[in-house]
Formats: sequence, C-alpha cells, structure tokens
Amino acid sequence: MKSQLQMEQLITTLRQDLPTLFEQDISYEIYTNDIYFRDPVNKFKGKFNYRLIFWTLRFHAQLFFTEIAFDLHDVSESSNDTILATWTVRGILRVPWQARLLFNGYSTYKSNPDGLIYEHIDTWDKKPGEILQQFWQRGNSKN
Repeated sequence: MKSQLQMEQLITTLRQDLPTLFEQDISYEIYTNDIYFRDPVNKFKGKFNYRLIFWTLRFHAQLFFTEIAFDLHDVSESSNDTILATWTVRGILRVPWQARLLFNGYSTYKSNPDGLIYEHIDTWDKKPGEILQQFWQRGNSKN
C-alpha cells in the first residue's frame, strides 16, 4: 500500500529531475518496467523506450538548440494516485534567424500501490504543427 511518504518522494524526485531533463538523465527507479507514455506525437510502453525518449530529447536539444530550458512551474498531488506537473519548454534554435520555441504543457503521472509511476501522459497547449511553425519565425518576433 502506497504511503503519503512514497507520494512525497515521487514529487521530490520529479521536482529534481524535470528542470534538467535536457542536460542530464532522470531517475528511472521511480517508474514501473512497463510504464506507459503518451504525448501528442509518441505513444509507447516500457522502461527501455522511456529511457530512449529522454535520451532523444537530450540529443536533439544539444544538436538543434543554442539554448533550451524546461521550466517547471509546479509539481503536486492532484488526487490519491495522480501527480500533476505544469511546465514550459522554451528555446532558441541553432539557425541563422534564431527561431524561438515556446510551448506550455502539463504531465500527468499515475502511481500504483507500490509507489511507482506506471503512466505518464503529456498534454501541450499547441498542436505539434504549430510548434514546428515556430522553427521558421524570426527570433526577435513575439511568440
């Protein structure tokens, strides 16, 4: 049976991991082996795939951006087994016109009775195509 302490430990780990996910790896011990992940462009199961998506984020961040940040606004328990994290991704693309990337989102994490996260669903405030359109805008324009 999951305790309040386990839930607080999950929240603490997410608060530590998320702000630096573009620079360093996250802590995978808080996730089940069959974790389910979904965002507007990906959907999969399994810790190997989960590790791969975070590696891919770091790789693409270094390759395509001169600056990129994951601004974590809040992480809190929204119900007995659910954690909600709100965030903003912002960056400057490695292109001559210095296009700026900016979108907000939230992550919903569900935990099992053992105190491990078995589901991570990301929701974005922009459609993937709208985010891609930002790549072609001049960096000094307002997004």
